Amino acid sequence: MKTDIIKYLEDILLSIEAIELHLKETTELKEYQNNLTVIDAVERRLSIIGEALYKVNKLNPILLITDKSKIVSLRHILIHEYDLIEDATIWNIVHKNLPVLKREILESVKKIS
Repeated sequence: MKTDIIKYLEDILLSIEAIELHLKETTELKEYQNNLTVIDAVERRLSIIGEALYKVNKLNPILLITDKSKIVSLRHILIHEYDLIEDATIWNIVHKNLPVLKREILESVKKIS
């Protein structure tokens, strides 16, 4: 079980790093909105993060991750209700919430390892 949790946490970290890489040259919301390839890549990685966190939560529901249920819910929206997604919302999530998630996941990996 510990190995599974670490694998999913590492998947989350890899996806966060991929998002950071995709957005490295994108500094403005308008640039993001004009790049469908980046939008697709970021949303795909956010979906992976949500699914991996869902699996982590099934294995260890007491793991402290800020807004865990919102992150998992975002995955559902991205997959099933994609027409409700606004680029500005994703942009804000990536810039405000993803750094917090990254820090918490890194801390969790250290504690579990």
